[in-house]
Amino acid sequence: MSIMTDVYTNPDKHVVLHNNVKMPILGLGTSHDGGYSHEAVIYALKDCGYRHIDTAKRYGCETFIAEDIKSSGVPREEIFLTTKCWPTDYGSRTKEAFTGSCQRLDVDYLDLYLLHWPEVKSSERNKKETLLSTWRTLEMLLDEGRVRAIGVSNFLERHLEIILEECSIVPHVNQCEFHPYNNPKILRQFCSERKIQFEGYCPLGNGQIVGEPTVIEMSQRHSKSPAQILLRWNLQNKVICIPKSTKQHRVRENSEIFDFELSESDLEILDDMPQNLKIMDPSTIQQKVDNPLPDGYKLKIVKHPAQS
Repeated sequence: MSIMTDVYTNPDKHVVLHNNVKMPILGLGTSHDGGYSHEAVIYALKDCGYRHIDTAKRYGCETFIAEDIKSSGVPREEIFLTTKCWPTDYGSRTKEAFTGSCQRLDVDYLDLYLLHWPEVKSSERNKKETLLSTWRTLEMLLDEGRVRAIGVSNFLERHLEIILEECSIVPHVNQCEFHPYNNPKILRQFCSERKIQFEGYCPLGNGQIVGEPTVIEMSQRHSKSPAQILLRWNLQNKVICIPKSTKQHRVRENSEIFDFELSESDLEILDDMPQNLKIMDPSTIQQKVDNPLPDGYKLKIVKHPAQS
């Protein structure tokens, strides 16, 4: 069975969005924070079977991902490609921003396009209308066949309600921080009731959870790494996860999570961990929107040791 067939036919390896689009449940996250490795992305696609890449205009690496996809030899149609619209492009600039992302990624369509944050520029007179007009643009792009699914990122219930009040198309995905120390159960239930697929970033809590004694005990019992335990917890909660790494051995390790299962008691323990770690601070976003720095301003290219 080919990798593509396995990813898109094995029910354990994908979710079905409410418009019947299949989305791989495991993806490779990318960002400007923590570095970017061409070798790791190519390795993920070519050697580890990843078929889902998540990025954003803000990260400044869309052009690099286009190069990586070509270098991997994996056909474009086999890859589920997600990128995001930064709030400074909300409103009249959204369609232009979408086109720019497609050009940098060297594709003529996207699989998923997300609104990166619910904030808009403080100078906008009617912030609600700006958000709604932006969502209408995404609906139009979907209708035109330029994107297969549309959604949001970092939206809480109150933000989703703004969209839901007037939208023609309910968001297909809501991507938020998700790990055992930040498990927004009420938000997840809110999304589930409206058939909005929940997607999680920072599944390892930026590495701050892998040393948790409970996780280590589970890893020893299952003969898996702590990271694999945390990612498996994502999968069994039916949450799409997009771990990122610039190290090839970590990229492979993160992909080897489909050959074991956590018990119900394991899941319950991880479900009920103390909620005391948040990697992303939403309170900083408004300042970043109002005083923008260039996309990819923190981007650091991490090279393989042999190339350093």
